[in-house]
Amino acid sequence: MSTDLAIDSRGIAVTGNAARRIVAVMAKEPPGAMLRVSVAGGGCSGFQYIFDVAREKAQDDLVIERDGATVVIDETSLDLLAGCTIDFVDDLVGQSFRITNPNATSSCGCGTSFAI
Repeated sequence: MSTDLAIDSRGIAVTGNAARRIVAVMAKEPPGAMLRVSVAGGGCSGFQYIFDVAREKAQDDLVIERDGATVVIDETSLDLLAGCTIDFVDDLVGQSFRITNPNATSSCGCGTSFAI
């Protein structure tokens, strides 16, 4: 995980690697597009992370800006994501956004779902 972090008031951090990847992905989207990170019920551990392209932000969204990248998180997901780090990794398994979540008591092998 990258050590250069932009941390918001809820302790949610976005790494430089994640910001660079978000900028690259959003370059193919209409101007103003941003990454929406949310949590939904499901997955093999109870909750799953959802990554979507958002074109609008809700009034109660948390907005994190880093190096030209914008991440929005809905109010419902904030408690489950507080203190997490959003990173982008490129390893032997593949490329993906990865969330390190101190609130999770367990997670699945693929890292896209977790339990609390």
